[in-house]
Amino acid sequence: MTESQMFTERLKQALYEAGYPARPVVLEREFNQRYWGKPVTVQAVRKWLVGDVIPTQDKLQALAEWLKIDPHWLRFGEKLNGSLQEQRARWDVKMTPADRSMIEKLMSLPAEKRKLINEIVIAFYQQQEPK
Repeated sequence: MTESQMFTERLKQALYEAGYPARPVVLEREFNQRYWGKPVTVQAVRKWLVGDVIPTQDKLQALAEWLKIDPHWLRFGEKLNGSLQEQRARWDVKMTPADRSMIEKLMSLPAEKRKLINEIVIAFYQQQEPK
């Protein structure tokens, strides 16, 4: 079995455990609602489901977050040391209570509004003066 075929088996398992059928139209629709990059096509996700290709890292990360699984397991089939929660906890160590409140409010918004806010933040970030 090839690496991409093993990835496909893990993806199908994760979809099943999350309550989704492993069908290209379902995967394309649900993925694009949550992914903030360029939308994927039904043909692209079909290739994921038949073992032709493995998605790029940013798409793997989005899949893992949506399906609530470890992205390393999804890609490679093995678990990293430490829990997924411990791995994710590192990024928010310096957050203030106000930052956490803002993130909680952001995460309660529908995916399309979060995507819009992400685009706004990126625009502000790109317009920063170099330090």
